[in-house]
Amino acid sequence: MPEPTELPDRLLFLLERQSCGALGAPAPDGDALQLIFKAALRVPDHLCLRPYNFIVATGEGLDRLGAMMQRAAIAAGKPDDVVQRAIRMPKRAPMVIIIVATPRPHDLVPVFDQQLTAGCAVMAMQMAAQALGFGGIWKSGWFMYDRGLHRDLGLADPDQIVGFLYLGTPQRELPPPPQSEDLDSYVRVL
Repeated sequence: MPEPTELPDRLLFLLERQSCGALGAPAPDGDALQLIFKAALRVPDHLCLRPYNFIVATGEGLDRLGAMMQRAAIAAGKPDDVVQRAIRMPKRAPMVIIIVATPRPHDLVPVFDQQLTAGCAVMAMQMAAQALGFGGIWKSGWFMYDRGLHRDLGLADPDQIVGFLYLGTPQRELPPPPQSEDLDSYVRVL
């Protein structure tokens, strides 16, 4: 295998991808945010159905999202510590983008394929943010499946949250990613 210094920059960028949970201001905005959304529009998408929507929360929008998450936690009967933590969760970064799969009825493209497309959009957006010097982390959890939160966000019945992308400026340097992977544990040949 070639040494990392011999790899094309684009491949090295993928191989060194990491999530960053320690995020502060500033978050991407203006042209940077537009580029992040443009990257999402380039993911694999059979028949170009664009089966996704993005909901951006910053500033007071983070407060509104936290209140929605807290209502969802109360309605779901979550323990008090989860209810109290829910309102603060969006404040872990200056921006949260909620990525929603919005399946379009189609005979050739199943709903699951369209949800995978929306999931690819999350990854593309995180990578674009990182390429622009920002950091991000893709969060999931029970909130993604809570229909009360879906209703609070104005989502339709077939819509499905596929991720919460927290974006901002890294507040600490990340350690280098592991360099040696035991690929035999993940790959088999037929």
